[in-house]
Amino acid sequence: MSEFHHYELNFGPQHPSTHGVLRLLLELDGEVVVRADPHIGMLHRGTEKLVEHKTYLQGLLYMERLDYMSMMGNQHAFCLAVEKLLNIEVPERAQFIRTLFDELGRITNHLLWVGTCALDLGAMTVFLYCTQERETIFDIFEAASGARMHTGYYRPGGVSRDLPDTMPRYEKTPLRTPDALARMNEHRHGSLLDFIAAFIRQLPARIDEIETLLTDNRIWKQRTVGIGVISPEKVVAMGGSGPMLRASGVAWDLRKKQPYAAYDQTRFDIPVGKEGDCYDRYLVRIEECRQSVRIVTQCVEWLRHHPGSVMSENHKITPPPRAESKTNMEAMIHRFKLYSEGFSVPAGEVYAAVEQAKGEFGVYLVSDGSNKPYRVKLRTPDFVHLSMLAEMAPGHMISDIVALIGTYDVVFGSVDR
Repeated sequence: MSEFHHYELNFGPQHPSTHGVLRLLLELDGEVVVRADPHIGMLHRGTEKLVEHKTYLQGLLYMERLDYMSMMGNQHAFCLAVEKLLNIEVPERAQFIRTLFDELGRITNHLLWVGTCALDLGAMTVFLYCTQERETIFDIFEAASGARMHTGYYRPGGVSRDLPDTMPRYEKTPLRTPDALARMNEHRHGSLLDFIAAFIRQLPARIDEIETLLTDNRIWKQRTVGIGVISPEKVVAMGGSGPMLRASGVAWDLRKKQPYAAYDQTRFDIPVGKEGDCYDRYLVRIEECRQSVRIVTQCVEWLRHHPGSVMSENHKITPPPRAESKTNMEAMIHRFKLYSEGFSVPAGEVYAAVEQAKGEFGVYLVSDGSNKPYRVKLRTPDFVHLSMLAEMAPGHMISDIVALIGTYDVVFGSVDR
C-alpha cells in the first residue's frame, strides 16, 4: 500500500490587490489545506521611514498612497494625529466635509471590493456595475480637489479649499449626440453639493442591482457561505476590526465608540453579521454602503445651510488665501516658506485612529519639536487581517483560499508599509 504525504504549493497571487507580492505557501493533503504560511515584505514600500524624512505636509501625501482604495480615511487619521500634537481646532464646516468625503471613500472601497471579489470567484458583470458608480465618485473628488484618486484634500487644520459652487460639465464632441450630452450633464448644472445629492439619491438603486446579481445567487453562496468562519472571541483576540470584526457579531465601530469629525452629529446604524463567514462579510459591507448614503445625505443637508471657514485660523499652520498671495508680498513669502519648510510641531507622542473602510487605521507619531516626525508607526487593518490567514485557512479547499483572501480586502501598499 502506497504511503501518502502532504505536499507544499506556492499559491497566488489570486486577488488583484496582491500584484504578485503575496507568496502564500500552502501545505496540502490532497486539495485540503493543512497549513498556510503567508510570506509578505516583497513590495519594499518603506512608507514609515520615508515619512520620517519629510515635512508633515509632505508626509500626508504618503498616507493615501498606502491604500488607493481608502485614500480619504488614511489622510484623515494622519491629520488627526498632527492636530492633536498641535492642539488646534478644526472648523465645524471642515469637520462635516471630512465626514462627507470619508463616507464617499468608504463607498468607493466597498464597491471596488465587491467587484474584484466577485471577479475572483467568477462573476464579471458585478465589477462593471461597481466601476461605473466608482467613477462618479472620482468625479466628485476631482471637482473638490483637482485629482481623482490621490487628492491631498485634507490638511492639518481642515481641508485645502471649500466645495466649489459649479460642477465641471462634459463638452460637445463629434462623438456625442446632443441627447447623449444632455444626459451626461443632467446633474452638472448646479454646485458640487447638488451633484452629490443627485448621485446619492440614485445609489441605493444601484446597490440593489448588485444585490440582485449576488445576494441570492446560488454559486456566490456556495463559494462564500460557511467559508472562513471566525468566532467573535477569536477575531477580537487577533486584533480584527471593521467588517471583519462586525461580520462575527461584534458591534464595534470607532465612529460610534470614539467619535471624531462630525460623526456624533449624524445618525446611522452599525451593521453586524451572525456567522462570521465570507458571506456575512459581504452582507456587512453592502449594508455599510447604505449607511454611508444616510451619512452623506445628512452632511450635504448640513453643508447647504452652514457656510463658513474650512481651515484653522492658526496662520502658523495654514497658508494665506491664494488670491492674497498674488497681491501681498508677505502672504507670498508665508505661503512659500510653509510649503518648502513646513511647520514645527511641539515635542510629544500621539496615536490617532479612524474607522477606515477596512477597519481601524491608526497613526502613531513621535515629534521632537522639528518640522519632521521623529518616528512614524502605522496600524493598518489589512496587515492584521492577513495575519489571520494561518488561523482560518486550515481545513478549507484550495479554491476557498481565493474567497478568504478576497474577503480580507487587502491592499499590499498598506501591508508592506
